[in-house]
Amino acid sequence: MEAIQILVVDDETEIADLVEVCLLNEGYQVVKFYDSREALANYQQYQIALGIIDVMMPGMDGMTLCREIRSHDYFPLIMLTAKSDDLDKITGLANGADDYITKPFNPLELVARVKAQLRRYLTYNHPTKNEETSTIEINGLSINEVTHEALLYGNKLNLTPTEFAILLLLCQNRGRVISSEMLFETIWQEKYLESNNTVMVHIRRLREKMNEEPRKPKFIKTVWGVGYKIE
Repeated sequence: MEAIQILVVDDETEIADLVEVCLLNEGYQVVKFYDSREALANYQQYQIALGIIDVMMPGMDGMTLCREIRSHDYFPLIMLTAKSDDLDKITGLANGADDYITKPFNPLELVARVKAQLRRYLTYNHPTKNEETSTIEINGLSINEVTHEALLYGNKLNLTPTEFAILLLLCQNRGRVISSEMLFETIWQEKYLESNNTVMVHIRRLREKMNEEPRKPKFIKTVWGVGYKIE
């Protein structure tokens, strides 16, 4: 079995090298760049399964690189940020990131987050279930757990693995209200904190891709003070 290839982009050589060592110790193959423009020009030569990108870089910053990658590919992206400010984290998520880690980081936490994202991504992209029995249809929305494909009125929705996982969970629990806490702990597999805006940002991105009106969404409904549901 070929080693899983992970993209690492950070202009701080010490950080990039530390991340590389952590990943190599887990048996992953690392594709490393110290420059975001060089990374953008070359990453598609590799079979990248996940990317770890620093936010603050000269020239093209990590947010821009994240957006550029998202215009072509949907493998998970984890942002490395030196800022603990919620706005910076929300901006990263809004630009297509799946998760973020604040510097300085614990190498064990980094590896745990990488494994969690890869587990979800590789499960959806290497299915073993029966395709025909894994499709959920809801009023023009069709989502298939096996093929990792979501269609809205016959048009494909280009979702990241995290966005797909959220939509699938809501569809599997049609009519039930799923709390932000349950969504977060099921998808990210870590403890939910009251100040966490991660779920809200991903729901907003999902609605945008589904052309939902923010005040009157047809599919993903907000139950204020509780969570979200698909009716």
